[in-house]
Amino acid sequence: MWSYIKQFKYFFIAFGVLSIAIIAIIYNILNVEQPLPIWQPNRIDAALVDSTLQNKRKYHTVADFKLINQNGDTITQADYKDKIYVADFFFTTCQSICPIMTGQMYRVQEAIASDDDVMLLSHSVTPEIDSVAQLKAYALEKKVDDSKWNLVTGDRKQIYDLARKSYLVVKDDNTQDYGMIHTENFALIDKDRQIRGMYDGTSETSVDSLLMDIEKLKRSYQ
Repeated sequence: MWSYIKQFKYFFIAFGVLSIAIIAIIYNILNVEQPLPIWQPNRIDAALVDSTLQNKRKYHTVADFKLINQNGDTITQADYKDKIYVADFFFTTCQSICPIMTGQMYRVQEAIASDDDVMLLSHSVTPEIDSVAQLKAYALEKKVDDSKWNLVTGDRKQIYDLARKSYLVVKDDNTQDYGMIHTENFALIDKDRQIRGMYDGTSETSVDSLLMDIEKLKRSYQ
């Protein structure tokens, strides 16, 4: 028996090494990080999506925009070119979920403070109230970093269309003047303007997931 083993010892050694290599390769394949999904309108709650898009299954991206931020500066997609960003909708006089959402967005701001690849974008759903001065006062109160986080106002229809046709995060209030019922949703947008995740902006646990997904999305560009 021993003589048989000695006769084929090099074979067994080679076989053992090859087996270990194959196991290692299979392990690495199975543990390849899966990319974040690309969210399309058809997989999002229909109440948050304009009726013209509810059956759209691919190629959805955030539209161009032109809005005004808390400093009176014009903000467009060019300011977010090649950036990952988190978008939400709020209003400064909201006393329900907005303060919680703003607090959670501040957490994200602090986490990305030194990260040039990531920014934040908050849209007012009451642009007739949220003037530049109003947004600036709110930004100062909430310790908004102007270099990372734009609070924007502008044309109500444009904001409505962005919310319902681009970010897919607000409900229609069924009025004739582009009224919106904003939700707690944060949308994670990639460098190609695609939605890569939705998160509950009132939940610390959900925002923890958002922070992890930002890092995951960043790794996908490396």
